[in-house]
Amino acid sequence: MSRRLTIGFAWFVLLAGCGADSSIDLINSSDTPVSSSSTTPDNSDPTSIAWDDCLDGVECGFLDVPLDYDDPDSETISLYVARHLARDPERRIGSLLVNPGGPGFGGSILAFAATQIYSDAILDRFDVVGWDPRGTGESIPAIDCIDDYDLWFTEGDITPDTEAEKQAGIDLLRQYVDLCEKSNPGILDHAGTNNTARDMDSLRRALGEETISYFGFSYGSELGAVWVTLFPDTVRAAILDGAADPDADPIEASVQQLRGFEEAISRFLEQCSRNRSCKIHNDGDAESAFDDLMEFIDENPLPTRNGRPDLTRGMALTAVAQAMYDQKYWSTLESALAEAIDGDGSGLLQLWDAYYQRQPDGSYGNELEAFIAIGCADDDERFTIEEADSFVPRFQEAAPRFSPYTTGNYSCTFWPDAVDPRIDVTGIGAGPVIVIGTTGDASTPLESSRNMARALEDGRLLVVDAEQHTGYSASECAQDVVDRYLIDLVPPDDGTEC
Repeated sequence: MSRRLTIGFAWFVLLAGCGADSSIDLINSSDTPVSSSSTTPDNSDPTSIAWDDCLDGVECGFLDVPLDYDDPDSETISLYVARHLARDPERRIGSLLVNPGGPGFGGSILAFAATQIYSDAILDRFDVVGWDPRGTGESIPAIDCIDDYDLWFTEGDITPDTEAEKQAGIDLLRQYVDLCEKSNPGILDHAGTNNTARDMDSLRRALGEETISYFGFSYGSELGAVWVTLFPDTVRAAILDGAADPDADPIEASVQQLRGFEEAISRFLEQCSRNRSCKIHNDGDAESAFDDLMEFIDENPLPTRNGRPDLTRGMALTAVAQAMYDQKYWSTLESALAEAIDGDGSGLLQLWDAYYQRQPDGSYGNELEAFIAIGCADDDERFTIEEADSFVPRFQEAAPRFSPYTTGNYSCTFWPDAVDPRIDVTGIGAGPVIVIGTTGDASTPLESSRNMARALEDGRLLVVDAEQHTGYSASECAQDVVDRYLIDLVPPDDGTEC
């Protein structure tokens, strides 16, 4: 549950940390252009939510919202919503909207798992309200392009040796986009972050709140930043934990993120080289052991388990990325790499499976499909194959271990043009917004969170010393700062450290 890695391995993108968000450990200027959907709050009553009891202390239901906010009389879609009711009704402050990131993850899980994530002080005073953003989870319709990830996402070669091999990957991507367009009429054009922020305002009105609080993890920070920009008068409080740089273009954003992962794997390998008990210690040269393994797998994919695909280099790097989200996964990666050196790719395949949210029965959710659809709906760039390939040297320079591929990221190349690309983030008029950045975050490096705080009119950066993605769960100090702000509306000074 996190902001996923946006750079492409082979023909597709590498997602980032589907199961490794350390916050959600469940094994997650005035001339800013805006759409004709106004930033002025609309307090007319939207369709109400018929709540059902779904779990002890948790209610759930559906909220109907316009597919196209520029045409409110057009067809509607249904958002799945869950709320964990405040445990102390007499001290209840209001609702806290929450989002786990992605993009592509359903947020209802945060309401069902609220007691595992938020402090007692938050649980007592707020209804924790999570919803599955349009196109995701149990919301209707959910973006669904394919069923078998093994068939589609293990085929590509990250270092094709011939033009024919490269073209095979491009043809596969064209097929994927064609399937998505045919299977998801209507929703793809309106799946972007701007519309999800508008859905948040519809949800606020359905909940009967004049102003409302928000807590977003990872990509949820980007969503929150768009929301506070579009609807500043409705913001009671907002926390953005693990934020990307909102002003970076797609290539610079990829470079920033790749550097974060490169630095994380370097720290992991340095630790292994110093520690004789590390299973890939290699006489103090774990770096060479890792590099040699990746080179070997590039030419010799490793066997895994019966019925499952052999492990390619692209899959191995995805598995490594999964473990870079939190230091507590490093021992698992260490064992998996040692097994791979011995010729068994099963351990790395397990990390790959966790990354893509593969279920025990072999099924997958729709997180990947939604991730691509939302990302391409937000981005108005459509690089040609040649343009995408031209950026490869920048990626290789920024992250030699994480960017060995020789082809560009074609994820949005064949996607329909974006009709409502993500607005510029300013947060003007929203008041203080806390932005949390952790010192060892691979997916949203500290500097990117710092840039988010700078982009907001009153962004307050909270720096957490931790080797993980997102910081709320990493530190009692961070929790105390966040709780004081959410409950008493006392924001920290910009640059506060925990």
